[in-house]
Formats: sequence, C-alpha cells, structure tokens
Amino acid sequence: MMLKKYALVGTGGRAEFFYGPLAQKYRETSQLVAFCDINQTRMNYANRLLQDKYGSEPVPTYRADEFDRMIAETKPDIVIVTSVDRTHHTYIIRAMELGCDVITEKPMTVDEEKCQQIIDAVKRTGRDLRVTFNYRYAPHNTKIRELIRDGVIGEVFSVHFEWLLNTKHGADYFRRWHRDKRNSGGLLVHKSTHHFDLVNFWLGTHPETVYALGGLRFYGRENAENRGVTQFYQRAYGSEIARHDPFALDLEKNSHLKSLYLDAEHEDGYQRDQSVFGDGINIEDTLGVMVSYKNKAILTYSLNAYLPWEGFNIVFNGSKGRLEVKVVERPYVNSGGKKSEEGALKHKSVTVHPMFAEPYQVAIEEREGGHGGGDPILLNDLFGTPEPDPFNRAASHIDGAVSILTGIAGNQSLRTGQPVNLDRLIKF
Repeated sequence: MMLKKYALVGTGGRAEFFYGPLAQKYRETSQLVAFCDINQTRMNYANRLLQDKYGSEPVPTYRADEFDRMIAETKPDIVIVTSVDRTHHTYIIRAMELGCDVITEKPMTVDEEKCQQIIDAVKRTGRDLRVTFNYRYAPHNTKIRELIRDGVIGEVFSVHFEWLLNTKHGADYFRRWHRDKRNSGGLLVHKSTHHFDLVNFWLGTHPETVYALGGLRFYGRENAENRGVTQFYQRAYGSEIARHDPFALDLEKNSHLKSLYLDAEHEDGYQRDQSVFGDGINIEDTLGVMVSYKNKAILTYSLNAYLPWEGFNIVFNGSKGRLEVKVVERPYVNSGGKKSEEGALKHKSVTVHPMFAEPYQVAIEEREGGHGGGDPILLNDLFGTPEPDPFNRAASHIDGAVSILTGIAGNQSLRTGQPVNLDRLIKF
C-alpha cells in the first residue's frame, strides 16, 4: 500500500491531535515527514513527543519562512494546517500552489477577503481542501441529522441554539492569542464556526441573512473594575496576585503546557497565561445572533463564555413536532490534559415531542473519544479507511466557507448594527 505523506504546519495546542495518530495508529498507511512553525523550541518538543510518547522517529523541522523548501525536500501529499487562524489562508493557498492537498483545522480562515482567496485558489489549482469539523461525527449530532432527514418532526421552521462555555474552557480564549480578533475572528468565527456548521449540516441548507448583537461584558479590565476588582496582573507566571485568582492558568503545574509554551516563549514572546481581566482584549464574550436560511428556516443563537457549565441546549420546531437536545460536556483547558477529554460528554439527551403523541427519548450510540466521541471517527475518515457515510460528514472547503461566513457576517453586523446578506460577501 502506498504511504500518504503529511507535513504539519503549526505545532501548538491542536497539532498533536493529528500527528499523534499519524505516528502511531495510522503508521501503516501514513507517514509524517515534517514540522513547520515559527518556534523551534516547540517543534523540538513535538519531536520529543513523537519519540517518547508515540515510539516514532523525529521528523525534519522547518521555520515558517522555509515552507517552500519543506515542500520541495519532503514532498508531502497533504499539508495539515494547525497554525494561528489568521495564517491559515497563507499555508492553505501556498500548499495547493505547490501541488499538495490540504487538511485545515477550523475555522478555515477569519474574514471574507481571505476566504475568497482560498476559494479562488481551489479553483485555480484543482487541489482538495478539507476542514476538520469533528462535532459532525459525534453520535448525538449525527442522530439529530438522521431524525431531521427522516422527517420525524416534519419540516423544520425554527431553531433555538444556546451554547455555553464555562469558566475553565470559555475563559481560556481570553488568555490566548484568540483574545485579539485579528488572530481569531472572535468567538463568532473561531468557536461558533462549529455551531453554524452543525446547523447547516442538520438542516441541509445554507444561511442567507445574519444579524448579531454582543460585546465584552465579563472579561477584560474595565468589566472587572466595574465589579470592584482593584488588583490586576498581566500574566499568571511570576505573579503573586494570580495565585488568588481562580481564572489564572499556572503553566508550571502542567508539564505539557510548560514545555509547549513557557519553555518556548523566549523565541517569539507568546504568553499562554495572560490575565483574562487584562487590557488588550477585543473579542466578545456575550453574543446573540439571528440567521435566516435559504429554505426559510430561522435560527436564534446565543454564546456566552463565562458560565457554570459547558455544553448546549438546542430545540428544533417543525411541522410535525419538536426536537429537544441537551448536552453537557466536561470542562477542559486546551492542551491541558488528554485529547480524549476535549469536548468529552457528561450527559446527553435527545427528546422528540410529536405534535399529537407522547414525547419519547431517542437512544444514542455511546462512543469513546473527544468531542462527544466524534474525534476517533473523524481521524479514521481522514487517515484510515473511511466507511460509507450516508450523512456526508466529511466537510469540504465550501462547508468551511459557509460556516465561517455566518460568523464573519455576524462581525460585520456587530460593527454596523445592520443585517448582512451573505451572498454579497464572497463568490463561489
């Protein structure tokens, strides 16, 4: 069997999700050939994990400005992009221009201009681009798609979707590079791309018009001052004040985070443990969005990043009844524990309320792994032998674009106070 060769760009918190399975479970069909990053210390640590944790040989490392040389020397078939969101388009487009297919972490990119550049590059090069929406593969989310597809509640007219980020995971976006909207597009793009993609996937349609409201209401220095906080710090490392802050992240207490970030920051200055009540935060933590779809369905959506528990409530109202879903996820800090703990479930329930019959619970398959059991299925779909999938969960660049466009339009609406028509943003 011909080995597929992979190069990975961006060896931060999300990278091991891909290179670990490549180096171990899928080594019979896949070969990791290179790492690329702006930070040599971080690449060296990834190579140590390859050896010590996965029993694999280290791979050549290339700095970001050596990307073309990496492609020429290691000749990957596929480039995996797990860098900072605002740089995704750079590596996606260049990899395709150099003859490679691409797998990119979500979001595909952060604004409509970069999105158009990616769409144009796919047309120009004819290369394949996949976006890793692991939530599609979670058994409960697949079951929702099946119930709607099979007409259990008839035609869906409206959806109410509430996503809760808690004080562990939600706060983490305000410690990291995500706190600057230029890097992440804000939570409407970086995080909500998952949720908007799920609605597109569930309903089998595309969004048309978006209107959004929101702001930074809990995190940030000004909000803390308004609540009476008087002591502040810039970062947790070395701060006595941080020792008494339940929102502080102690990098020295976690050997993985220490090796990945604290030991590497002398190269690029990136601080992983910034105060969530510091200055310089320009993303929202409180968001409400309304979306109309091409099939005339409407969505009301909310995202809050400082709540006591993590997960979501969602209801679908249809011509034959109502579908109610509640999912509670285990709280986590990105790369602060096992990959299987990210988005792992504590509770899930799916209830159908027929219009003229008694409600009933829907049985959901139990699967191990992160993101509700979706991660192992996604990885097998990417690197293993994919099984026939009647739900078409593999996400293309079109799926990636449509999901982020809802958030991008939401950001435009936040700025202008006006609804935004998505057809005006990019041309497919």
